[in-house]
Amino acid sequence: MLFGGWQPILHTLIVGVLGYVGIILLLRASGKRTLSKFNMFDFIVTVAFGSVLASMMLSKSTSLAQGLAAFGVLILGQYALTWMSSRFEKFDKLIKAEPRLLFHHGQVIEKAMKDERVARSELDSALRDSSLGSIGEVAAMVLETDGTISVIPKSKAGDEASIPNAKE
Repeated sequence: MLFGGWQPILHTLIVGVLGYVGIILLLRASGKRTLSKFNMFDFIVTVAFGSVLASMMLSKSTSLAQGLAAFGVLILGQYALTWMSSRFEKFDKLIKAEPRLLFHHGQVIEKAMKDERVARSELDSALRDSSLGSIGEVAAMVLETDGTISVIPKSKAGDEASIPNAKE
């Protein structure tokens, strides 16, 4: 129970190293978009990568070839989603959330905050991260599709056109 012999350990080491190298090569071949900031689909692929790698390393019934094939399927799926999303606006809107305006013209938009389950403390944190001195310097705060909050300073906002695609 505590030690099952050297063969399982050797299997884990060999498959772990080869699987790791395989992931790196597949991700490198698939392009930068596969590792972009997280959206829902990126999160799913990341969790699935971890599951596949764990199965490869710890299960004798999952071969290295099966694991690498699974990585290939996940990367191909991610590539297909991003390809479709970049070419078909309706598909993009179907699978991706839109940015949401949380703060504008000196006012917190309470309905948006409640709908998106964002606490006021998260706006405060985004303000601190932005290096602005006070909320008075902020034109808008937008909840981005990857869950981050963008802070748009008044000095850069200029007009409404500089807050693209954010709905209230």
